[in-house]
Amino acid sequence: MKERIITKNFVLLFTSTFATAMVMYMLMATITEYAAALGTTVMLAGLVSGIYVFGGLCSRLCAGNLMEKMGWKNLAIVAMILHLAACAAYFIAGNITVLIILRFIHGLGFGAAANATMTMGMSILPKSRYAEAAGYFMMSTTLAIAAGPYLGGIVYDHFGATGCFAAATLFSAIMLIAVVFADVRNIDPGPRKTKHIDKENAPKGIRKLLEPGAIPVSFCILLCTFGYASLISFYRLYAIETDLVSEFSIFFLVYAAILMVSRLFVGGIQDRYGANIICIPGIIAQCIGLVVIALWPCLFTIILCAACCAMGYGTLSGAFNVIVCSETPPERRSYGVTTFWLCCDGGMGLGPSILGAVATAAGYPGMYLFAAALTFVSLPLYIMVYGRHHFKRHRR
Repeated sequence: MKERIITKNFVLLFTSTFATAMVMYMLMATITEYAAALGTTVMLAGLVSGIYVFGGLCSRLCAGNLMEKMGWKNLAIVAMILHLAACAAYFIAGNITVLIILRFIHGLGFGAAANATMTMGMSILPKSRYAEAAGYFMMSTTLAIAAGPYLGGIVYDHFGATGCFAAATLFSAIMLIAVVFADVRNIDPGPRKTKHIDKENAPKGIRKLLEPGAIPVSFCILLCTFGYASLISFYRLYAIETDLVSEFSIFFLVYAAILMVSRLFVGGIQDRYGANIICIPGIIAQCIGLVVIALWPCLFTIILCAACCAMGYGTLSGAFNVIVCSETPPERRSYGVTTFWLCCDGGMGLGPSILGAVATAAGYPGMYLFAAALTFVSLPLYIMVYGRHHFKRHRR
């Protein structure tokens, strides 16, 4: 008899993770336009977008250690209260300086909350159907990756930045409520008592913050994340430049549809045949999507790019996460999750600023080609650090 995947805790943690990601992607898709309307440069608008994720990077660095000291759920609740307060503060952030500071503080709450929730979510999944269950659970972020920018664009067009801030505050409240009602006593080690710490076996050096074994694969997703960051942060400005606003409006609908369908079977395929069959085609697909949107922007290439990037970053984020969680010892899983999402956030945080500078120097087509090149670099890196060993194991 198959172990159950869908449980009450699964639904609650799925909802919280979805709401967390919705706030992130909804605001990232519109905040550059809002910053530009305040009279700033493209590079500074990229900073406004990316500083949020840089705040998340900072809090994720401490999240593994904090989860051990405070307990997973306790840290999630504290971080989510900060996240909710920051969402409410957007209404009074009237200039670029205040907006940048607020985005950083908001990111601090996001990083710790997302890390704790993802660790809880990945720990409740049945071991016999782990990749399949992880695929379903990762649909929480998958849906938000697609729905967040789409909903953010609609709300911004009809209600302006105020409407986006209101929607973000609502989703932030939902994520907090869902975690409060989740029962994770069976998996959450709870607050660690200082007097019981075994100083001999306590993590030392980099292991206090990260899981070294998870770094190589996590770096692959960092490179792929630049491709997605180039789309989510600048697609609306690129649409205006190419006079394809109405055509680009369907980008994330196509992205969502392809990703939803793929999530139904990708996890099962990874369980049976390994990660290579998912990761290698996914990296190649994302490269193709970014190149065609850079060189030949039109309705057909917009649809093709959306499909390719759904098979790329959308699928890769789940597949790489499964690799990290399954290859990391259970007692180090919170650090493995921290390492993985630190790299994801690194790409999303650094991406808009770096890509904004590239767009300023080489235009948006040059920026997308640059993002495609970074994605391609992840292919030989993945094969070297994981893929070739995995292939040999399955061939035997």
